[in-house]
Amino acid sequence: MRFLFTKISLTALLVLAIFSVHAAEKVTFEANSPLTVAAGDAFRVEFALNAKPDDDTFKAPSFEGFDVLAGPAVSQGSSVQIVNGSMTKSVSYTYTFVLLPQAAGNVTIGAAEVRVDGTVYRTRPLPVEIVNEGEGARAQQQQGGSRRPDDTQGDVQSRIGKDDILLRAVVSRSSVYKNEPLHVAFKLYTRVPYVNLVPESAPSFNGFWSQDLTDPGASRVGRETYNGKVYETRVLYDYLLYPQQVGTLSIDPVEMTVVAQVVVQSRNADPFFGSGREVFNVPRKVHSQRTSVSVKALPAGAPASFSGAVGNFTMDAQFPSERIAANSGATVTVKISGTGNLTFVQAPKLPLPTSFEQYNVKTTESINTSSSGISGYRQFEYPFIARAEGTYDLEPVEFTFFDPQRMQYVTLKSKPLTLEITPDARGGSSGDAVVMQGRGMSKEEVKLLGQDIRFIKLGGAQLRSERVPFIFSAAYWILLVGILVLFAMVYIALRRQIRESQNVALVRGKRANKVAVQRFRAAKRYMEEQNRHAFYEEMLRALWGYMSDKFNIPVANLTKENVREELHKRGVSSEDSQRFTAIITQCDEAQYSPVESARMGDVYSEGVNLISRIESVIKR
Repeated sequence: MRFLFTKISLTALLVLAIFSVHAAEKVTFEANSPLTVAAGDAFRVEFALNAKPDDDTFKAPSFEGFDVLAGPAVSQGSSVQIVNGSMTKSVSYTYTFVLLPQAAGNVTIGAAEVRVDGTVYRTRPLPVEIVNEGEGARAQQQQGGSRRPDDTQGDVQSRIGKDDILLRAVVSRSSVYKNEPLHVAFKLYTRVPYVNLVPESAPSFNGFWSQDLTDPGASRVGRETYNGKVYETRVLYDYLLYPQQVGTLSIDPVEMTVVAQVVVQSRNADPFFGSGREVFNVPRKVHSQRTSVSVKALPAGAPASFSGAVGNFTMDAQFPSERIAANSGATVTVKISGTGNLTFVQAPKLPLPTSFEQYNVKTTESINTSSSGISGYRQFEYPFIARAEGTYDLEPVEFTFFDPQRMQYVTLKSKPLTLEITPDARGGSSGDAVVMQGRGMSKEEVKLLGQDIRFIKLGGAQLRSERVPFIFSAAYWILLVGILVLFAMVYIALRRQIRESQNVALVRGKRANKVAVQRFRAAKRYMEEQNRHAFYEEMLRALWGYMSDKFNIPVANLTKENVREELHKRGVSSEDSQRFTAIITQCDEAQYSPVESARMGDVYSEGVNLISRIESVIKR
């Protein structure tokens, strides 16, 4: 018994799940037929429904212009799938008719009607182009029909006519006022099947404020008759435009590559199984036309309350009660509703007496955008506080918009209001008052001060002299001048140091004596250590290095002759020049000749004294 109850429960749950899935599925009722049909050829029209219809509720169209050869033939099917515990059920009902065109021309198949669970659903009308026999054969070929056996890839391009794929910019109107909305849709018109769309350029609207209405999730397809031919249409881009300039504005073309699909009969037909078919993808570049829009200026003489609103609007103003207490807050609400450039509507001016404190306006809105324009409302709240007692007549709130239909300005006014401000309910003797803590705060953020005007102190004034401020005093100016002079001196010294450091010859000349002294010290150390070879070598380094640094001449280029010439140019006596040559010669000879150690002391003393005399002469 328990097993039977469990089985019944599971079955019931399964049925409920199936019905819940079926109920949640969206009902669609669509019609399908060829775009073009040859005169005298029969064709099929199908009306497909994805739900179970109510009994005997299907109503076929009248089929004017056609002879009904057969139908309706009703076929139905259903399937249930359970994947990973998720159940889906699909139901389909198809009503098929076979029609025969009566004459060539464009004929529209009317809407069929069916009822599902008490709700009526209708198909969209289907235009069908009835063409003569020759054109009908070409149309069938373009739609994937049979072809001659001699079809080759070379003539595939010729299978697609120049007007079989079109891209058009459909503009709702060609002449508008400034800020008046217009709708533009970029539509693809096709008479052949296609497999891909490759955008080459995006829409651009110079001089317009644009609102994108394109819904990527919705496939807006249809069927239209254009230039006497029936096309399948698809909306690719959808925009609402508001012109911001006066004059002739252009909507730039949009370019796109459409990959059309052409089916041809294969030349390599199998003799046993019959002929096969080949499918070719043919890219075709299309672009929309350049469209011009004439934008008219708004008429002159606009009222002062006009702030650029264009469309058709209504205004509703709500005022506070006619009697409020002083130092209490209240709010005036103005609601602008209608259709037009609602996003550009600004808050109307609220005239209030000067004794009223008005805060920032709070704006709320509900806006719906569609191809017909922007509709909804914008609501403005004006919080204020009445300070002084009395009776005040508030002027009406005015809002002006331009109505393109009537081609005139329309001014809406609220009713006038008389406000009576009564004494503060908390009592005026205490001096309490409501004060605003900052602009842009709401009335709930206003706080109380215990006393907003302090009592004046009585009695004799206790005044004392104040010190003269340091700024702009004599000491201030002296200190400022001293700082400027010190800054100038430091600046000049730094500039001089930078220039001298950039002069390599000058730097070497200044440090020549210092380097020579260091080398003389090293020579003296070698002399004390009785290292004769190192002593004379260091002495030669000190003498030649001094002359090289002083005269900015490389050591390799120094000779006794050019040293004497340089010393003579700088006013050194010929005796000292000769003495320098003699010391150099002694050092060269003594470096490799055995001499007494006392001679090292003589050479050292003479070398130091000679460099000192030369340095004193050159520095003068």
